[in-house]
Amino acid sequence: MNFKEKYAGEKGALDVNYWVLDYNYPKAKTYMPDQVHKMMKSLEHWFGPYPFYEDGYQLIDASHTGMEHQSAVSYGNGYKFGYRGRDMSGDGWGLKWDFIIIHESGHEWFGNNITTNDLADMWVHEGFTNYSETLFVDYIFGNKAGNEYNFGIRKGIRNDSPIIPPYGVNAQGSGDMYPKGGNMLHAIRHSLNNDELFRSILRGLNQTFYHKTVTTAQIENYVSKKAGYNFSKVFDQYLRTVQVPTFEYYLKDGKAFYRYSSCIKGFNLPLSLKKEGVKTLKIIPSQNWQQVTLAKGQDALFTKSGIEFMYYLQVKNIK
Repeated sequence: MNFKEKYAGEKGALDVNYWVLDYNYPKAKTYMPDQVHKMMKSLEHWFGPYPFYEDGYQLIDASHTGMEHQSAVSYGNGYKFGYRGRDMSGDGWGLKWDFIIIHESGHEWFGNNITTNDLADMWVHEGFTNYSETLFVDYIFGNKAGNEYNFGIRKGIRNDSPIIPPYGVNAQGSGDMYPKGGNMLHAIRHSLNNDELFRSILRGLNQTFYHKTVTTAQIENYVSKKAGYNFSKVFDQYLRTVQVPTFEYYLKDGKAFYRYSSCIKGFNLPLSLKKEGVKTLKIIPSQNWQQVTLAKGQDALFTKSGIEFMYYLQVKNIK
């Protein structure tokens, strides 16, 4: 059975078609539009207009779990929130929305609009689309919820092999391209401490590479150029190694001393350390010890749990 509507999106009226099995029609009539409207509103906000207005958007009942066919997303999640009723984050937020509708639709922007030349760069599809889940939660349920969801999915990272494998041999990298890719993007976002800038980067990617095939180098270089900061070593660390960098610190005489270890040479992820009621502190650690004089209350910014919650790092207070 089929029912349809016009969705008022960023580029105007979008044709939306729902194709469902007859026995699912009663629940699909309200369930599907509710999730699709929330998905469109949030992902158009972060990524820019739905990339296939000319084709419309279709959601199709299927016997398999789901797939991101361009402008015709297949759906088999049993009309249940989560992924077949499971919370991918373990913190409760994953059971407040339909994983398949949100995730597979996220591929319309990353995977279908922006497509990689080589399977080795599949992280561009799956890392950004994994992150679309965090952005959806952030937009619908709030920033705190988004942070908690992103931190929760980190437990799925195995660090069994690099995300980017050899090129030219039809090789696909580690499944870490999903949660580790999403956590890397979240770390970059937090390092910028400027959501409007970060959002402009995501939207700019979909505009600049609209309906194009790309390499990871093009994506990485675009992010660095638009951010005004060279993130190449950050991409190298998380995409091309299985190391989890360590942030070491200690506090002494009103100062913080810090450095990175267990990382590639030149790893330089900036850290914007924040806490309500305390002046934000931005630092750019390197492999050499650095120090900063702390303003009132900023010692509270240096906690293992607080930094690890916001960044995919191991944190050690060494004194």
